[in-house]
Amino acid sequence: MHVILGTAGHIDHGKTALIKALTGVDTDRLKEERERGISIDLGFARFDGGDVEAGVVDVPGHERFIRNMLAGAHGVDLVLLVVAADDGVMPQTEEHLDILHLLGARRGVVAMTKVDLVEPERRRAVREEIEILLDGTGLADAPVVEVSTVTGEGLPALRDTIRAAVLDYTRPDPAGCFRLPVDRAFIMRGHGMVVTGTATAGEVRPGATVRILPGGGEARVRGVQVHGQAVERATYGQRVALNLGGVEHGAVQRGQIVCDVELDRATTRFDAWVELRPAARRPLSTHAAVRVYLGTAEVMGKIVWLDGRDALDPKQSTYAQLVLREALAAFGGDRFILRAQNASATIGGGIVLHPFAARPQRRVDPRLAKLAAVHTAASPLDRLRALLELDDAFAVGPDALAAAANLRTDAVRAALAQQPGIRPLPSAARAEAYTTAEKWERLRAAVGNALTGFHREQPRAPGMEMESLRSQLAAELSPKVFRAIVEQLAAERLLVRADSLVRLPTHSAGLDAGEARLADRVATRLSGAGFTPPDLKLLADEFQLPAPRLSTLLTELERAGRVARAAPDLYFATDAVERARELIRRDVAEHGEITAARFRDLINASRKFSIALLNYLDRTGFTLRVGDVRKLRRA
Repeated sequence: MHVILGTAGHIDHGKTALIKALTGVDTDRLKEERERGISIDLGFARFDGGDVEAGVVDVPGHERFIRNMLAGAHGVDLVLLVVAADDGVMPQTEEHLDILHLLGARRGVVAMTKVDLVEPERRRAVREEIEILLDGTGLADAPVVEVSTVTGEGLPALRDTIRAAVLDYTRPDPAGCFRLPVDRAFIMRGHGMVVTGTATAGEVRPGATVRILPGGGEARVRGVQVHGQAVERATYGQRVALNLGGVEHGAVQRGQIVCDVELDRATTRFDAWVELRPAARRPLSTHAAVRVYLGTAEVMGKIVWLDGRDALDPKQSTYAQLVLREALAAFGGDRFILRAQNASATIGGGIVLHPFAARPQRRVDPRLAKLAAVHTAASPLDRLRALLELDDAFAVGPDALAAAANLRTDAVRAALAQQPGIRPLPSAARAEAYTTAEKWERLRAAVGNALTGFHREQPRAPGMEMESLRSQLAAELSPKVFRAIVEQLAAERLLVRADSLVRLPTHSAGLDAGEARLADRVATRLSGAGFTPPDLKLLADEFQLPAPRLSTLLTELERAGRVARAAPDLYFATDAVERARELIRRDVAEHGEITAARFRDLINASRKFSIALLNYLDRTGFTLRVGDVRKLRRA
């Protein structure tokens, strides 16, 4: 088990001196820190307990450097709360404790420092202050050890207490991809870019390709270190340094994350459960400006209460949406901190529920019950089901679900395989998206309504373009997935598909006898032309027909399956299309693929006709273009 021990406490209460006494490392690495005698930025060390070890993050205590404290506190497992015996509990002691509570820290040790400066009566009074401070928090039962870094009193007892806490600490393995919120980024001479942070999930190895979010750039991991030692693998809960190749100076900075390439989305809007702390002192209005701290990032944003209230009082909790001025990397279950707009106080925090939220359309969000289901989900499967219901989209891809649930994509696929009430699209074997049974029924109704409306407006049209239907009802789905959905709806007899057109089974756009005879003549002319049919202008001239009338005839012929529209001004007879399909099948069976040039030679026609036919076969799912060649699309 890899454990991070993080300090907390007011300025000048002896945190850095205590860490030096415990580890031998002076974590004040900056010249200004040594000159001024205070911690300004994060410091790092390794606690060696003999049979156990822990990474140590020493955070600054001054209120002016609370941003740096927040950057270090996000990955803390065990808290080392430091309270000086001469000062007692001070404002930053309380704020640090609030922050750690909001970040989910529930285990720790309290060190009462500088006991050599006070009498026993003062020690007892400060111990009582500490007990009152911790009452009702996750650290209420934390042991209090009295120490002095000057005389050495209590240091062996504190070391043993920390060792016991590390041995006793347990947590479930985080399920998501590798993530390293960056707290330092610098150029090391002879090595290039180095980033450090506390890994919050997954693992990383030398040679891996990683992504930088926000931004989306990629880098190669040249080397990995843990506590200054080169390793072949670093994992969650460790202090990690990565030497990155392929990135420029300034391309990575505190606030970004280095992560698995499977993660590729940042956000500017997320839904969350928010708790307002007593330190807020006054109600927080909806649409109020706040500072949001997540991981090592700090961004400005506004908060919107989703239950319609005008303001949230201190000591209350509810669902909210955070709207950010800049993108940050957020994933389901991440904890964050809220501070006042002027950074004067920590006012609250919460848990990310949906990192890629849609803008609420009503003052009282109708999704509140679904948000609650995400919040209270007892298992990854329950969370995935709740997220599918929560998302407004008809279907959600496994990558988006993985980020929202903080899981790996393969874990999402495994969890949703063969689950009642969940429909994989286009199929269980090749799932590219997932939807629910309820959403499927809503889509069926929407498709029926859309086609009914289309036939009402265009009664002579043979059908609606499949792409138009996709854009209207499920634009987030790829054409390939939507085509599979149409095939399933056709199998359920909800609609009829004819190449790229779809219609209701009851729809008919027939012609009168005279028009039908004329249509037969046009069809015969196209059939006789084979792979080199006349275009619309030539057909109109040949049959002395106005363009609208010719278009009506061809539309009816297409609905009847006698011709196929390969380009806006070019139709082929369906027997020519079938001959083209057969030629391609034979050629692909021999060569594995077919080029445009070879197809042109096979049909003995110019590029105008061959490319139009190939594009039509791509569009209708017979072939798949891969670069400059075509392959047969799998059924």
